[in-house]
Amino acid sequence: MSMRYSSTLPRWGVQEVVISGPETGNPFAEQQLAGTFVSDGGKECTAPGFYDGEGRYMVRFMPDEEGGYTFRITGSFLPEALTGSFTVTPAQDGVHGPVQVSQTYHFAYADGTPYRPVGTTCYVWHLQTPQMFENTLRTLENSPFNKIRFCVFPKHYDYNHNEPFAYPFAAAEKAEGQAYAWDFTRFDPVYFRHLEDAILRLGNLGIEADIIMLHPYDRWGFSRMSQPQMQNYFRYLVSRIAAYRNVWWSLANEYDLMPDMVTGDWEALAQVIQQQDPYCRLTSIHNCFGFYDHSRPWVTHCCLQRQEIYRTTEMVDQWRETYRKPIIVDELGYEGNIQHGWGNLTGEEETRRFWEATIRGGYAGHGETYFNDNEILWWSHGDVLHGTSPARLQFLRGFLDSLPGPLEPWRSNWDDRCACVPGEDDNAPPVIVYYYSFMRPSFRDFTLPEGTAYQAQVLDTWEMTCVDAGVKEGSFRLPLPGRPFAAVCLTRVR
Repeated sequence: MSMRYSSTLPRWGVQEVVISGPETGNPFAEQQLAGTFVSDGGKECTAPGFYDGEGRYMVRFMPDEEGGYTFRITGSFLPEALTGSFTVTPAQDGVHGPVQVSQTYHFAYADGTPYRPVGTTCYVWHLQTPQMFENTLRTLENSPFNKIRFCVFPKHYDYNHNEPFAYPFAAAEKAEGQAYAWDFTRFDPVYFRHLEDAILRLGNLGIEADIIMLHPYDRWGFSRMSQPQMQNYFRYLVSRIAAYRNVWWSLANEYDLMPDMVTGDWEALAQVIQQQDPYCRLTSIHNCFGFYDHSRPWVTHCCLQRQEIYRTTEMVDQWRETYRKPIIVDELGYEGNIQHGWGNLTGEEETRRFWEATIRGGYAGHGETYFNDNEILWWSHGDVLHGTSPARLQFLRGFLDSLPGPLEPWRSNWDDRCACVPGEDDNAPPVIVYYYSFMRPSFRDFTLPEGTAYQAQVLDTWEMTCVDAGVKEGSFRLPLPGRPFAAVCLTRVR
């Protein structure tokens, strides 16, 4: 019997306790393992373990305090508990901990640093060739995106007909004429190690990994597991990757396209996550047509797909009031030119929908579906971006990062949308932002509260310009570009 682990690691890193154990039988189903970790300050966390193949068992733990820790590992194959200790050093530069819900509708890292998601969807990027995998990471490194949605399982759909390099489950004996057969009680550690590598590489880039646990686009049979098999898979997946600080859980992509699943099944799977994940990672579920009941207590934020062809992020302020949780419209339609109506938006429209979500107090997710002869589309494969919206989303992200706090819907007129960063004076907040969408005023008249003064800036959100318009008081007229996608930012100086 051997055990190894790190004697020191940074705050919010991953402690990995590796123990040798039996290989006979089916260790995935027949053996259990868990570890209890206690900080010098008395904080206790019990993390589940898992079998990683070749007689190797693991318990992973994310410490969220600096200082000393002790641990105790128990397992079905251990004659007595194994113990050890280690030291947690300060977090690495740029690491702020896992993302959490903040101020009801927004997000922040564990150390309080604001987190404003500007995400993208790239369903099976990690299952492509090694070269494409690396290309995607390089593209992400130079992109505005700080969150990416992707699937655990491979995907079968238009432009997605290749086989993955490996499969999540061990093969079983096939009946005659059967294309695939799986032993759902035996996992392929190689497959899950590659998933973990993708999560780690994203974390090193400061990108959150929004993990889609199930989806209906499937020719392999993974979406048709029985409920006990799905729960077993959830337990294994959560045990393996919950300790990574950048993991989010998404129970499904388009849950309502899985006809064999009923609400009770989804609730049972959510319960597995709650029982298995000691860190209470952000958790959501994504729709195709009808929304799930996002008022359920396990749903931390709303991950939404548009429900109409035209109205998308214009509904964010209403959804906020309905659910009183952060709203992320993770599928608002994709910039591209394929045949599907959801996949041929212009870059202007993709960008406009992001700003609509922002000005209404929510967030949005990007996607790109430009057709090419190789049928390599960012929305599923990754590789490189071709669209015009990412540069504009970088401009948006920079603008949001410059604000002293998150935007909340404010006193909009009938023909514009307005948000503010709230302050002590409800009538004169620190920052006020107006967005004019596809309208193109050549000027607007404003009246500021008596006794205040604001620095005015005129933004062209498409041309990515910000023009200083001087300090304003009282009533004034502000010249505007007379083009779509203008915005005005007023920052209080007195």
